[in-house]
Amino acid sequence: MERIEQHASFGGRQEVWQHASRSTHCDMRLGVYLPPQALAGERCAVLYWLSGLTCTEQNFITKAGAQQHAARHGLIVVAPDTSPRGPGVPDDAAYDLGQGAGFYVNATQPPWANHFQMQDYVAEELPALIEQHFPATDARGIFGHSMGGHGALVTALRHPGRYRSVSAFAPIAAPAQVPWGQKALAAYLGDDPKAWAEWDAAALIAQARGERLPLLIDQGEADEFLPQLRPDLLQAACAQVGHPITLRMQPGYDHSYYFIASFMGEHVAHHAAALRG
Repeated sequence: MERIEQHASFGGRQEVWQHASRSTHCDMRLGVYLPPQALAGERCAVLYWLSGLTCTEQNFITKAGAQQHAARHGLIVVAPDTSPRGPGVPDDAAYDLGQGAGFYVNATQPPWANHFQMQDYVAEELPALIEQHFPATDARGIFGHSMGGHGALVTALRHPGRYRSVSAFAPIAAPAQVPWGQKALAAYLGDDPKAWAEWDAAALIAQARGERLPLLIDQGEADEFLPQLRPDLLQAACAQVGHPITLRMQPGYDHSYYFIASFMGEHVAHHAAALRG
């Protein structure tokens, strides 16, 4: 691993690292915030953030305002890039497919399958890397925004026992039922809707057995992408099986990082409470 940025922040340090990934077969970048407690030698729980379409690690670390909250609660916060990147990595001219749009799935279809193994990267390779190279415990939470909210929900649901908490801002809650998700899932996984359901939070809720992590979802009522997000479908799926969910529709808020920063403190506190347990 190579550290390529570091900045003092709220008594801790915001860093950016680059490393060669065995999952995506390219160099990956990630932001790592180390709170003051970690710099003092304390082992800290880790909160993983997954960003949305077109984002890199920079959007979250420069706009979300998470560092002050992570410092207060003593959490390491890790924000990886949203996809493989580089001249040898397949791409698409559209913003919602290819580089910057990995959708946190393991692709099975050409030309994507060799590099777009983002679920393996996020759920397996990244935690192992963080726990090896940083003063991190194996207590993990996961959250994200939009495509990354989808990624956080799906990753937690697909890996029971791996995370102690999950939340999302404006997630693509039922990707198999909306154009954004259908386009990406068809490209990465093929045309069988049964394969898509394995990466759809609203569908996976029905399969959640044994572990039922409470879901905290914030959604702006003025979000222009609301028809692509469909939190109502996730809420209905949770109601059918009794899965705990708190869906907060926030009047006046849109899809931007102004919305995310407004409720970041509450989400970090939600995770901190679970991670302390």
